[in-house]
Amino acid sequence: MSEASEKIAGIEHLPIFPLPLVLMPYELLPLHIFEPRYRQMLKDIELRRNLFGVSFFEAQGEFDEKPKPGAIGCVAEVRQSQTLPDERSNIVTFGLIRYRVRDYVDIGTPYFAAEVDFFEDDPEPAEVLDPIADEVFGFFERVAKAAFKLSGNRGQFPEVPRAEPEQLSFLVAAAFNLDNELKTQFVEMTSASERLIRLKSILEQAVGQMESNAEVVGVAQKNGHSKKPIKLD
Repeated sequence: MSEASEKIAGIEHLPIFPLPLVLMPYELLPLHIFEPRYRQMLKDIELRRNLFGVSFFEAQGEFDEKPKPGAIGCVAEVRQSQTLPDERSNIVTFGLIRYRVRDYVDIGTPYFAAEVDFFEDDPEPAEVLDPIADEVFGFFERVAKAAFKLSGNRGQFPEVPRAEPEQLSFLVAAAFNLDNELKTQFVEMTSASERLIRLKSILEQAVGQMESNAEVVGVAQKNGHSKKPIKLD
């Protein structure tokens, strides 16, 4: 059993926080909690395991309130919390494990709660995962270096450790400003190799142009002096 599975063992009802964003495992998500019902949720989960579910939700109709049964989300673990004088809170959460909403239940709270089915990736052999993970990490490092140059060597591109393949696939995906549809696809996948192959395709398409742009920026910062010509198509 994984560490994430151990943390959610025995949970019958999961508080659900619908948000217009997709949380992935291993991703850090800061939130500002101001609605009374979710302030109550934070108080309630402090007495348990500091866990709640983040489900992507954008209302499609006037009476939409929450994601429909079958929707996928990710458990958020509260890692840091700061309560303000007016009882609003700033929290930092960590994506723990994915779930699929089975059905909503009334447990007498102002926030939603649901019966959920938790899931993780299917097992895959290291000889399948490791080579593609190495390629993805290599492309990511190139993109990171190019992004740093494009910023004028200011700031810092999100650091991603050379983690095991499943974790790496989510960390690299979280480091990019991907749209919610694509992030949802990644969350739904139960194959780390499938995610990594998709990420490799995205990175391959981005890295060449970013490195070319970074080279142009580098030349401009040297007042146009470079030891090699720059070809602009």
